Amino acid sequence: MASLRVDLGPRSYSILIGDGSSKEGIAALPRLLKGKKIAVVTNPVVSRLFAGKTLRLLRKAGFKPSVITLPDGERYKTIQHLARIYDGLIEGHFDRADAILALGGGVVGDMAGFAAATYMRGIDFVQFPTTLLAQVDSSVGGKTGIDYPGGKNIVGAFYQPRLVVCDLSALKTLPEREYRCGMAEVIKYGVIRDARFFAWLEGNIKEVAARKTAALETIIRKSCACKGAVVAADEREADIRAILNFGHTFAHGIETALDYKRIKHGEAVAIGMVLAGRLSYSLGLIPQKTAERVKRLIAAYGLPTSLPTDLSPAEVVEGMAHDKKIISGAWRFVVYDRIGNAYVKDGLSRSEIAAAIRL
Repeated sequence: MASLRVDLGPRSYSILIGDGSSKEGIAALPRLLKGKKIAVVTNPVVSRLFAGKTLRLLRKAGFKPSVITLPDGERYKTIQHLARIYDGLIEGHFDRADAILALGGGVVGDMAGFAAATYMRGIDFVQFPTTLLAQVDSSVGGKTGIDYPGGKNIVGAFYQPRLVVCDLSALKTLPEREYRCGMAEVIKYGVIRDARFFAWLEGNIKEVAARKTAALETIIRKSCACKGAVVAADEREADIRAILNFGHTFAHGIETALDYKRIKHGEAVAIGMVLAGRLSYSLGLIPQKTAERVKRLIAAYGLPTSLPTDLSPAEVVEGMAHDKKIISGAWRFVVYDRIGNAYVKDGLSRSEIAAAIRL
């Protein structure tokens, strides 16, 4: 089992990565948490697969667990469904010594984390992500929140977990489309910060696609190490952390234009990274062959590389207009001047963005 540390002073925490690491993670909780009550926030699909084992391990470790179930899907990441968590905590008489365990993908983790950040002004929570996307991205870094009319994740808080446990066995049951969606975030880390990892992904496509244990541990360890280092340097996204948004502003524009239907977040990120490559090329930062190299790797992992045929560049640009990463009306995008080195470009015009999308 691999272990990483996110170094944030008094808010530091470990990430455990391994096949069956849930057992070790739960055994560590009595040393990390103050109380005995834990609300396991999950969804029906994950609950059927993993809740029973999780509850048994929690009871064995001396905890008194209860389950709060949310509907499965991004469209339920709303204030109305967040209230279900608050209701469950209040009905269970949870106090500031108690905790939340997020058992699921990114939606569950974001909502459970935000509930933990705001219930009684903050209680402990731990992340047990069950999707590849959540294990390599959303469970690490402390971003929590919900969607609201007018913007994705526009209501939220920075709130760090006490522990993140990435159990590789959960990925063996993941549907193929969900697994591919997670690979979009994995590829992102290679583009923005680690050229050697990007090359490794190019050379190990079969092993990663087959979900070999060693390959899974490598992609999760490398991804979490990259994100953890960036978060440790800039916890609240005042500077370098913004590079983690590579492809995401485009992706949120796509998702908004499609009303969060037909396309999954990881697929939107994959297309967004291709568009970010076009933007980098159009600004003269990279040669076309570099943008094509990134596009080829995205396609090699079974992800989309172009907009749906019925979605226009203008609709994508309009969808991006309310993205929370647009500061004081200034359009900010993550671009790259070589594989392994990304940075934020400010002050781009709508016409420049639309032109890049049309390339």
